[in-house]
Amino acid sequence: MFSFEPTEEQRMLVESISRYALSDLRAKAHDADEENQFSKPLIEKGWELGFLQASIPEAYGGFGERSVVTGALAAEAMAWGDLAGALTVMAPSLFAMPLLIGGSEEQKKEYLPPVIEAEWSPYTAAMIEPFYDFDPNEPRCTAAEVDGYYILDGVKTFVPFAADALAMIVYARLGEVPQGFIVPASTPGLTIGEQEKLLGVRALPVYKLNLKGVRVPLANRLGGSQGHDFAPILAASRVALAAMAVGLSRAALEYACAYAKDRDVFGVKVAQKQAIAFMIAEMATEIEAIRLLTWEAAWMLDNGKGDAIRHAYLAHSGAMDMAMMVTDRAVQILGGHGYIREHPVELWMRNGRGISTLTGLAIV
Repeated sequence: MFSFEPTEEQRMLVESISRYALSDLRAKAHDADEENQFSKPLIEKGWELGFLQASIPEAYGGFGERSVVTGALAAEAMAWGDLAGALTVMAPSLFAMPLLIGGSEEQKKEYLPPVIEAEWSPYTAAMIEPFYDFDPNEPRCTAAEVDGYYILDGVKTFVPFAADALAMIVYARLGEVPQGFIVPASTPGLTIGEQEKLLGVRALPVYKLNLKGVRVPLANRLGGSQGHDFAPILAASRVALAAMAVGLSRAALEYACAYAKDRDVFGVKVAQKQAIAFMIAEMATEIEAIRLLTWEAAWMLDNGKGDAIRHAYLAHSGAMDMAMMVTDRAVQILGGHGYIREHPVELWMRNGRGISTLTGLAIV
């Protein structure tokens, strides 16, 4: 069974990320939400913490080994500062981690070092599609082998940093299975639309893509000619988003608790109201339940357990409802102040709504 005691390396990583999350992401989240972006120096500062670099072996430019548990801890700590900021800093993992999980040896050696060894650069991936019944396991974007190339056709949405991306992984249906394809940004037939306007995570620039006859070499199929198993990539994304939902919800709970303990209403602290106390207790219970489920799914992925894919789905599914419940109640606890942008709970509620939508926007 897994241990609840983090290693010394995990503890140091979480502590350093937490400091950055508080002093940088949390401090700039409101302005970034207004301006629809974080500054490049702030992003670079987060990149220099080395989370992704520590997940990549030395042979490919990194200085560590992948651990989904460590990734989940890092994602939670980062999102505790700000969800959009966490997705921004970790955006290159959308390109690097699928390569590490499912790429061929040649692909890892060719594509990973430029991502890992340089400054933060906008590498990304395109998974989500703009359909109400979108299922990542059954994408409508298609790939077909024609004359020694794969031809990609379809539409993608919510693609982070697509306008500036150096390269991306596009997921499409090849036959009956989803596969990833490495697509350089300048590939003919790839059209990038205007930046999407979202309810939440507005500081993360996301775009719509149109792919019409996009031609990529056979060697650009993730995993080479044999392809790859898509399930571990999707599971890693679900664990990452569940962990981020926990971090976001912890922030909302802590803020609401502090407010309730400090705020007087008719001579009584808000926290002493029985209805509020029960509300806070339920919020804390749900956070811890999803946190444990997320850690278990991460541990199972690390150890190759057969039920890991199911547990990752359950963690993400539970995190969707938990994040909405906790952030909504945080707004309620603040009363009218919860609706004022001087307090971050309204931002956290808008961001929490995105947990159910942003599949594929984080991978650990």
